[in-house]
Amino acid sequence: MPHEPGPHKPGPLLTRPLAEALIAARDAGAPTWRGSLDLGRSTEDVSLDADAWTWRGQRYPYPGKLKDRTIHHWDGEAFSAVSRYDGALIKLVPTEWGAPTFEIDGIKMLPTAKASPIDDARRKVALVQPQGRTVLDTCGGLGYFAACCLDAGAARILSFEKNADVLWLRTLNPWSPDPDAPEHGGRLQLTHGDVSQAIAQIPDASVDALLHDPPRFGIAGELYSQAFYDQLARVLRRGGRLFHYTGTPNALTSGRDVPREVAKRLEKAGFRAEPALDGVLAMRR
Repeated sequence: MPHEPGPHKPGPLLTRPLAEALIAARDAGAPTWRGSLDLGRSTEDVSLDADAWTWRGQRYPYPGKLKDRTIHHWDGEAFSAVSRYDGALIKLVPTEWGAPTFEIDGIKMLPTAKASPIDDARRKVALVQPQGRTVLDTCGGLGYFAACCLDAGAARILSFEKNADVLWLRTLNPWSPDPDAPEHGGRLQLTHGDVSQAIAQIPDASVDALLHDPPRFGIAGELYSQAFYDQLARVLRRGGRLFHYTGTPNALTSGRDVPREVAKRLEKAGFRAEPALDGVLAMRR
């Protein structure tokens, strides 16, 4: 049954280079080390002793050798990888931008090669003009669309995420918005649920803008179906905007033009649709 995600769990997050920097500072006899243990959200001093280090009033042991391309969190006994396996390996992955991406079985879920995933989300969110509006965020992921909607002044965000392990990643990621944070004023409603089913309970014309960032077609074909696009058209008011992420799959190797297929189905559902960024921008007719 769908349920609300758990609370965020602030704590130090280590990568292999960070751990090596801590240990190098200790070995050099430094009393403190200054850096970020929340993926670039802040920079703070860490007190160094021979056998432990102190951050935000709590002592931690120096870690052993950590994995590359991996974020580690304190699980109460040791620094463990922020990853889970339940039929698929889901893992929080550091980026040069601070804000992490995540992978499912080694496939990166967010574009990070040319820009921060936050900046990428901000450009896409701007297309649907969320200020003062109710936004449906169909596939919440790490919550970067929702975070940008909050920053842009959205009145309310209805966000769904099907995967419980992705919701767990969010509780450890300081860049993911916490629905319970007082500064958000209750504007973000995050639900653990499958939007392809939950959307039937959303009233007609009750949202002003839509953000649809589904997994690739081979994983979640139902989120590209005509029936689902008909539901998106039903819940979105006339004149409301939709951004649909499709990526830019190679039509020659895949044998399909996914953005064109998406645009055609959206047109049939009652939208005017056109290519935009790495997806499709549509307006409800």
